[in-house]
Amino acid sequence: MELIDGKELAKNIRANLKEDVEALKQKGIHPKLAVIMVGDDKASAVYVRNKSKACNEIGVEYEEFLLKEDTTMDELLKLIEKLNKDASVDGILLQSPIPRHLDINEAFRTITPEKDVDGFNPVNVGKLSLNQECFVSCTPYGIIKMLETYNIPIEGANAVIIGRSNIVGKPLLQCLLNKNATVTICHSKTKNLEEVTKRADILIAAIGKPEFVTEYMVKEGATVIDVGINRTEEGKILGDVKFDEVSKKASYITPVPGGVGPMTIAMLMANVVKAASNRK
Repeated sequence: MELIDGKELAKNIRANLKEDVEALKQKGIHPKLAVIMVGDDKASAVYVRNKSKACNEIGVEYEEFLLKEDTTMDELLKLIEKLNKDASVDGILLQSPIPRHLDINEAFRTITPEKDVDGFNPVNVGKLSLNQECFVSCTPYGIIKMLETYNIPIEGANAVIIGRSNIVGKPLLQCLLNKNATVTICHSKTKNLEEVTKRADILIAAIGKPEFVTEYMVKEGATVIDVGINRTEEGKILGDVKFDEVSKKASYITPVPGGVGPMTIAMLMANVVKAASNRK
């Protein structure tokens, strides 16, 4: 069994991006990310802090907009429109979740596709499904990068994703399909789940249920990617995969923490640098 070290891989990606940022600055382009956070969700605050640190490390300018819990839809959209028009901003990120009275899909639609570094605008989602050049959402992008770096064959592989979220499951389905994998997506209504997951050469768990995937669900020699980050009452962080069991059967596996998480932020940085490079 080989551990897929997302932390180390992300560190290398950030080091390369730092050089790219320096090269852009030589041309007078200063990459900048604007992050909008509505309300005071504690997990979101941690993610936002990590994004700020990553920007700082590679030399990307960073601006944070902290909006109150009772912000109206009109106020949120006005801020997005202002950032769309701001030529100094390359990437706009709306941290989810946002308060329930706000329509996140309308907000994502309002972020201009050229600055949509999270890959959630319907234009980027559509382009991904057509296998066209676009911004790919950061977690799926990071997973593909991991598989490629570790030379894990995607073409012709049976890939099974547990979870159909708009943030991970659906865009990852497209990414794997674009790389010629045979992809099955499972969810709460899937029958005989264990039979389906046991056929997977590449198994990705993204459902947010601690230690849901056990050794009985995994084929001998499979690659297992754990997207889950679940915090127990004792404060321990667990993935969606029962690591101790599954690692005995897998040929490659990601740890939690230190697997997919750092890659998500590294690919966000890659998208911001790409957006800056596209600046006319």
